[in-house]
Amino acid sequence: MTDRFPPGTRVRTYRHDPPHHTRLPRYARGKHGVVVEPEGPAPLADLNAQGRGDAPVEQIYAVRFAARDLWGEGDHHVVLDLWESYLEEAPDDDR
Repeated sequence: MTDRFPPGTRVRTYRHDPPHHTRLPRYARGKHGVVVEPEGPAPLADLNAQGRGDAPVEQIYAVRFAARDLWGEGDHHVVLDLWESYLEEAPDDDR
């Protein structure tokens, strides 16, 4: 499995609200972050939690977000482990 997002890549999480379990927190949807490092592959939790045996295995990434970007305040960072399908590369002009 290759790493689609190397460390330092600016990413944006998808803004979606699925009708089922997801490990992408609502407060982080549609937000910008920076990949810290790949964490290794694992079955996609969204499908795995439904008891399905066909959950795709995806790379998980540690992604750092500024607290201010997530909640509008704070001077610290938050790191979330997120599956690859939750992420897209953020264009340089997308801020």
